[in-house]
Amino acid sequence: MRTLRNPETLFENLFSFHRDFNEMFNRALGGYRWGRELPEFKNEITFTPAVEAYLDKDAKKYVCRVTIPGIEPKDLQIHAQGNLLTIRGERKFERKPKETELFAEEIGYGIFERTLTLPEGVLADKLMAEYVNGVLEIWAPVAAAALPRKIEVKTVTPLTKQIAA
Repeated sequence: MRTLRNPETLFENLFSFHRDFNEMFNRALGGYRWGRELPEFKNEITFTPAVEAYLDKDAKKYVCRVTIPGIEPKDLQIHAQGNLLTIRGERKFERKPKETELFAEEIGYGIFERTLTLPEGVLADKLMAEYVNGVLEIWAPVAAAALPRKIEVKTVTPLTKQIAA
């Protein structure tokens, strides 16, 4: 018997696999100190926070959400240059490693940096940011010129019909 697959479920499964693979890859490499060095911090990137970036359904507002619980807002730096948005920060250790016996360690500590390309039309000079409950939310309006617009198609009477009339 042949099984019919729903295309919506197929794409959901593919996106789920992609998300799971990215999470696995970030966890596997996030704790190692082989990242690149940042001159401002004189330290290495040690973990990568999860990011969600999108345009709202009317495409009038760009939103970027970064999950970074346990980080003080004063330890965050957000820069926009051209069409690049860079988020840097540091999650500091709250315990002394020599005084504890670890049973599990999945939380990344240290320096992080994420650089995202802003979609066309995002007004980078109007970026705003808010940090609530461990989620950094950055948003900006999209320029009206970059918004999709409907183009009306006009009908024209062909020249041959005008001459015949």
